[in-house]
Amino acid sequence: MATRTKDKEPTPPPARPLIAVNADIVAPKNGAAFAKVNVGYLDAIVAAGGLPLVLPPLRKDNLADIDALLNQCAGIVLTGGADMDPRRNGQPLTAVVNPMPARREDADRYLLAKIFERKIPVLGIGVGMQQLNVFAGGTLYMHLPADNPKALPHFDQTGAPHRHMVLIEENTRLDDIYGTQELRVNSAHHQAINQMGKRMRVAAKAPDGVIEAIESTDPNWFCVGVQWHPEADTASALDVQIFDCFVQAAVRNSDGVLAAA
Repeated sequence: MATRTKDKEPTPPPARPLIAVNADIVAPKNGAAFAKVNVGYLDAIVAAGGLPLVLPPLRKDNLADIDALLNQCAGIVLTGGADMDPRRNGQPLTAVVNPMPARREDADRYLLAKIFERKIPVLGIGVGMQQLNVFAGGTLYMHLPADNPKALPHFDQTGAPHRHMVLIEENTRLDDIYGTQELRVNSAHHQAINQMGKRMRVAAKAPDGVIEAIESTDPNWFCVGVQWHPEADTASALDVQIFDCFVQAAVRNSDGVLAAA
């Protein structure tokens, strides 16, 4: 009598690498504050093969508890948001600056310290790019074009979508990611990088010379920041590549860390 062959159990899909995403804080005048993450970041990470893990902006006394989550993550996306408080960087607060809640900035500064200390793969978007540069010792223009008369408008005052070209620098990581020297991007920022931070370099500029992307000079560290929003509905088709390359780099880095352990 023939024996029945036991059915093989299906092979489980490979585990997705955890990608940390810092949450923003919304503090309405009436009602309780709440944490928020635009779903575009989450969807872009999943589409690139990762699994997003939202990092809550904890109170100062509890920030060290975030380490337990960071230890599980292969990379971090620093999200966009309101402006950094210029007073923390030795510049005055003026009417044109819209500072983010202090609680978010405290949490973000803690994350930045860990990112640079551990060289965690990181993709900074919007103010996330500016935070990378400032943490590395760079500075910002507080408002365009007032602080940089050569700058063209980089946002639409009515809130409508705004786009412009960026010119990607040759022989940069961004050049490898996009495979083109010209890219049309969405744009909704009124601040921009002035002086570059240490061990950071320009990866892309707008035609008016405004810095639109930066990256670390360390070839072994995926540390990239872009001023535009590749996670948004208004992003170009090419923008999926930056999330793909970021998640791939995060996986390689986590494999290397595990192999060295």
